[in-house]
Amino acid sequence: MDPRRNPFAPGAGTRPPELAGRDEVIERASIALDRIRAGRAARSFIFYGLRGVGKTVLLSRIMGDAEANGFATVMLEAPEGRSLPSQLAPHLRALFLRLNRTGKAKDMFERSLKALAGFVSAVKVKYQDVEVGIDAAPEKGLADSGDLELDLRDLVQTAGEAAKQAGTAIVIFIDELQYFEENELAALITAIHHANQNQLPITVIGAGLPPLLGQLGRAKSYAERLFEFVPIGALSLLAVQEALRKPIEAESAVIDEEAISQIYLDTEGYPYFLQEWGKHAWNAASGNTITGDVVALVGSDIFAELDASFFRVRFDRLTPVEKDYLHAMAQLGDGDHRSGEIAAQLHRPVSAVSPIRNSLIKKGMIYSPAHGDTAFTVPMFGGFLMRTLPP
Repeated sequence: MDPRRNPFAPGAGTRPPELAGRDEVIERASIALDRIRAGRAARSFIFYGLRGVGKTVLLSRIMGDAEANGFATVMLEAPEGRSLPSQLAPHLRALFLRLNRTGKAKDMFERSLKALAGFVSAVKVKYQDVEVGIDAAPEKGLADSGDLELDLRDLVQTAGEAAKQAGTAIVIFIDELQYFEENELAALITAIHHANQNQLPITVIGAGLPPLLGQLGRAKSYAERLFEFVPIGALSLLAVQEALRKPIEAESAVIDEEAISQIYLDTEGYPYFLQEWGKHAWNAASGNTITGDVVALVGSDIFAELDASFFRVRFDRLTPVEKDYLHAMAQLGDGDHRSGEIAAQLHRPVSAVSPIRNSLIKKGMIYSPAHGDTAFTVPMFGGFLMRTLPP
């Protein structure tokens, strides 16, 4: 079929043509945000799951809906090795300036800028990666103590008061939240908790890998009462049918049941892989129908492309000993594996490989679904390792 009309969109955080299987959680988030804006009690959301399940897409969709309903929003992604203040400060500066220009609660947003100026000046001493200029003089005693937890609480408090006076709510969306240090997560949790206690319309919606739950719990024990933790996983067969059929039929083409079943088996229902299979099957199909034979034909090409890009880019950033650890996991087969089993596969004691395991968890390559267990954060990564395993 004509590749120019191909509806499928594989990519990092790229919104698919049909966001199937997520309606219920989108509606729940919408209700929570409306309640927060009205000064009513509501927990915000933390989405967690493996790579490729659509957490970034979900954040973007909820953010777009929020903006359409009059919320003030910012979106940031936590990169490895960067601090929370360095990422948050420039986004808040842009938001405060934008809201200040609306004329609603102008004095209050000017005070928010002063709080941000004091915050940046104080945290620069400890966080050298903070690089942002604030066009306002700090207000002495406002968010400038140098204690991240106290200062972020004051900054969020000031911003929430301004949003309340302006009749809006501020929603801070944060992707890859697991990359922030636990003391930074603790400061963020404290700030949002304080705002909730004062019924201020400001909150955070975050997303990250499964280890994020443990990080937030260690950072502050009451995190589980502040946020609703929502697992985002693979799609059901019914959702897969919807994700494939709707965009194909919108282009006056057809996909048969055999093709859908085969794609569901090949992708295990993971949204990113659905887009890859849909794209390749569309381009390989003749006429206007995608059949099971077409899906079987493109399978090897898809895996070759994934191995060279999606999987390889993650693998190549690892050290040789980290690669050896992952190869040992893959050789044990699918599923979760005990740390002792992996160490035995490497012919080394558990104590010797524990630092390697911890490093891989920190890099977001593996996680611990239960105490002592280890699993890949990237679906089907074990298959890639076995296909590319050196002699």
